[in-house]
Amino acid sequence: MHTGRIIFSQLMDFLPKRDFDKCVRRYGGNYRTRKISCFDHFLCMTFAEITYRESLRDIETCLRAVQSKLYHTGIRGKVSRNTLAKANEKRDWRIYADFAQVLIRIARK
Repeated sequence: MHTGRIIFSQLMDFLPKRDFDKCVRRYGGNYRTRKISCFDHFLCMTFAEITYRESLRDIETCLRAVQSKLYHTGIRGKVSRNTLAKANEKRDWRIYADFAQVLIRIARK
Protein backbone atom coordinates (compact mmCIF):
# COMPACT_ATOMS: atom_id res chain seq x y z
CA MET A 1 0.00 0.00 0.00
CA HIS A 2 1.17 3.50 -0.84
CA THR A 3 2.18 5.42 2.28
CA GLY A 4 4.01 8.45 0.86
CA ARG A 5 2.79 11.61 -0.77
CA ILE A 6 1.74 11.95 -4.39
CA ILE A 7 4.60 13.09 -6.64
CA PHE A 8 2.57 16.00 -8.03
CA SER A 9 2.03 17.45 -4.55
CA GLN A 10 5.73 17.01 -3.81
CA LEU A 11 6.57 19.02 -6.94
CA MET A 12 4.09 21.74 -6.03
CA ASP A 13 5.75 22.15 -2.61
CA PHE A 14 8.64 23.89 -4.39
CA LEU A 15 6.35 26.67 -5.59
CA PRO A 16 6.31 29.84 -3.46
CA LYS A 17 2.60 29.98 -2.53
CA ARG A 18 3.03 33.37 -0.84
CA ASP A 19 4.29 34.92 -4.10
CA PHE A 20 1.41 33.33 -6.01
CA ASP A 21 -1.06 34.79 -3.51
CA LYS A 22 0.54 38.24 -4.00
CA CYS A 23 -0.03 37.97 -7.75
CA VAL A 24 -3.65 36.92 -7.19
CA ARG A 25 -4.28 39.84 -4.81
CA ARG A 26 -2.62 42.30 -7.20
CA TYR A 27 -5.12 41.50 -9.97
CA GLY A 28 -8.11 40.47 -7.85
CA GLY A 29 -8.11 36.94 -9.20
CA ASN A 30 -10.37 35.35 -6.60
CA TYR A 31 -12.93 38.16 -6.65
CA ARG A 32 -16.44 36.74 -7.05
CA THR A 33 -15.38 33.16 -7.66
CA ARG A 34 -17.44 30.27 -6.33
CA LYS A 35 -16.22 27.04 -7.81
CA ILE A 36 -12.45 27.11 -8.28
CA SER A 37 -9.79 29.37 -6.80
CA CYS A 38 -6.87 30.74 -8.78
CA PHE A 39 -4.51 28.32 -7.08
CA ASP A 40 -6.75 25.33 -7.87
CA HIS A 41 -6.97 26.55 -11.46
CA PHE A 42 -3.19 26.82 -11.60
CA LEU A 43 -2.79 23.32 -10.14
CA CYS A 44 -5.25 21.85 -12.66
CA MET A 45 -3.51 23.46 -15.60
CA THR A 46 -0.07 22.46 -14.27
CA PHE A 47 -1.29 18.88 -13.83
CA ALA A 48 -2.59 18.99 -17.40
CA GLU A 49 0.75 20.26 -18.70
CA ILE A 50 2.80 17.68 -16.82
CA THR A 51 0.57 14.81 -17.98
CA TYR A 52 0.43 16.05 -21.61
CA ARG A 53 -3.33 16.67 -21.73
CA GLU A 54 -4.51 18.26 -24.98
CA SER A 55 -8.05 19.51 -24.35
CA LEU A 56 -10.38 20.51 -21.55
CA ARG A 57 -12.28 17.27 -22.00
CA ASP A 58 -9.03 15.35 -21.71
CA ILE A 59 -8.07 17.30 -18.56
CA GLU A 60 -11.48 16.64 -17.00
CA THR A 61 -11.32 12.92 -17.79
CA CYS A 62 -7.83 12.59 -16.33
CA LEU A 63 -8.74 14.51 -13.16
CA ARG A 64 -11.92 12.48 -12.69
CA ALA A 65 -9.86 9.29 -12.94
CA VAL A 66 -7.91 10.38 -9.86
CA GLN A 67 -10.82 12.15 -8.15
CA SER A 68 -10.30 10.38 -4.84
CA LYS A 69 -6.73 11.73 -4.74
CA LEU A 70 -7.43 15.32 -5.82
CA TYR A 71 -7.49 16.60 -2.27
CA HIS A 72 -4.06 15.10 -1.68
CA THR A 73 -2.67 16.79 -4.80
CA GLY A 74 -3.77 20.16 -3.41
CA ILE A 75 -6.81 20.69 -5.64
CA ARG A 76 -9.69 21.63 -3.36
CA GLY A 77 -12.42 22.79 -5.76
CA LYS A 78 -14.74 20.77 -7.96
CA VAL A 79 -13.22 20.44 -11.40
CA SER A 80 -15.39 20.20 -14.48
CA ARG A 81 -14.84 21.14 -18.10
CA ASN A 82 -17.22 24.08 -17.85
CA THR A 83 -15.53 25.38 -14.70
CA LEU A 84 -12.10 25.21 -16.32
CA ALA A 85 -13.37 26.87 -19.50
CA LYS A 86 -14.88 29.77 -17.56
CA ALA A 87 -11.77 30.13 -15.41
CA ASN A 88 -9.58 30.22 -18.54
CA GLU A 89 -11.87 32.82 -20.06
CA LYS A 90 -12.43 35.11 -17.07
CA ARG A 91 -9.16 35.02 -15.11
CA ASP A 92 -6.62 37.72 -15.75
CA TRP A 93 -3.65 36.24 -17.59
CA ARG A 94 -1.29 38.67 -15.85
CA ILE A 95 -1.61 36.64 -12.62
CA TYR A 96 0.10 33.70 -14.24
CA ALA A 97 2.55 35.86 -16.20
CA ASP A 98 3.72 37.56 -13.00
CA PHE A 99 4.04 34.22 -11.24
CA ALA A 100 6.04 32.87 -14.18
CA GLN A 101 8.46 35.78 -13.71
CA VAL A 102 8.80 34.85 -10.03
CA LEU A 103 9.61 31.25 -11.00
CA ILE A 104 12.11 32.41 -13.62
CA ARG A 105 13.87 34.54 -11.00
CA ILE A 106 14.09 31.53 -8.68
CA ALA A 107 15.39 29.30 -11.48
CA ARG A 108 18.11 31.79 -12.41
CA LYS A 109 19.54 31.67 -8.91
